[in-house]
Amino acid sequence: MIHRHVFHNDALLPIEKVRLSPGQAGLICGWGIFTTLRISGGEAFAYERHWRRLEKDAAIIRLPMPHTAAKVRVQLHEVIRANNVTEGCARIYLVYNTVGFWQSDEKHAAVDLIIYTAGLPEHREIVRLALRENGRHAAAPLSGVKSISWLNNVWAAAEAIKEGFDEVVMLNERGEVAECTSANLFAVKNEKILTPPLNSGCLEGVTRGILMEIAPEAGVSVIEQALRPEDLYSADEVFISSTNRNLIGVGEIAGHKIPAPGPVCHRLNDVFDAYVADYVARRLASAAR
Repeated sequence: MIHRHVFHNDALLPIEKVRLSPGQAGLICGWGIFTTLRISGGEAFAYERHWRRLEKDAAIIRLPMPHTAAKVRVQLHEVIRANNVTEGCARIYLVYNTVGFWQSDEKHAAVDLIIYTAGLPEHREIVRLALRENGRHAAAPLSGVKSISWLNNVWAAAEAIKEGFDEVVMLNERGEVAECTSANLFAVKNEKILTPPLNSGCLEGVTRGILMEIAPEAGVSVIEQALRPEDLYSADEVFISSTNRNLIGVGEIAGHKIPAPGPVCHRLNDVFDAYVADYVARRLASAAR
């Protein structure tokens, strides 16, 4: 559940004072982008990486960027302090409101900035994944954009949960593994970690990118490679990663049992935790100067 104080455009407000209008065309039609950040030790972890992805996605969907990374970081920390968040997560939304026919004549920002925080979601230590064909369209021009048009993801996840699963593996139009609805996916074979390439239609996850950089510290390497469901079924380990869940072992995919939790996932998770702790320590030391 999101917390009480929200930053909307240029003001920190209690949630009941935030007004979003039916005349904001981008809000209604889903023309916007967002990112979810982990809050650790009161710091927005890997903020720079999240902002770079927002800028990249904004360029793809032709969304103007009137906000700067430095200013939004200050505003984000206003929300973190107001909501007394030490451990949790935050979302930054940018919504383009001057598009389409269904606009109102009221005055509102061309690009809405919305920032709020929440606690960390609960999750199982080992998850079960369903499988969905054509969950991703790798050839689509907006493939890989973290858009606020999120229906495909929440619908697929809800259907999987109804069937007793925790998440769902989304296949692309070629039958290849892309990702889960809100997590990247990794398979371990012979001490090597395999993950779908970006041309599979998966999101360029921030945690995914960090894991690819730090994996050698855990004695392994991450290789981008096209994967099919049978590659997951025969893997030594499978795990998923996301901003607010770090790394989670997968114990089953569509009825196929997989050993979990696995040693490679454990080692990489330890290295990732150390990376987060170091990032937070450096940010706090910098702020104290």
